Amino acid sequence: MDFNSLSRLLIYLRCNWLQIILITLSIYDLRIDLRILFDFFTFSSLYYTIAEHPLAITILITGPSLFNSSNKK
Repeated sequence: MDFNSLSRLLIYLRCNWLQIILITLSIYDLRIDLRILFDFFTFSSLYYTIAEHPLAITILITGPSLFNSSNKK
């Protein structure tokens, strides 16, 4: 990596650190349910995941819009 790309990466991380942490924690919260869904998908397990983890699902759905709004600033 050259200095220019490294500095752009650091600026990106500095501007989006909260969104990155929230998405990481959401995936960590859903790790067991995601494994169940990937191993053996059923609609009841999908419903259970959405019903029992609404905050994590909301963060994952709204995550891309959070990144887009910070890029426009």
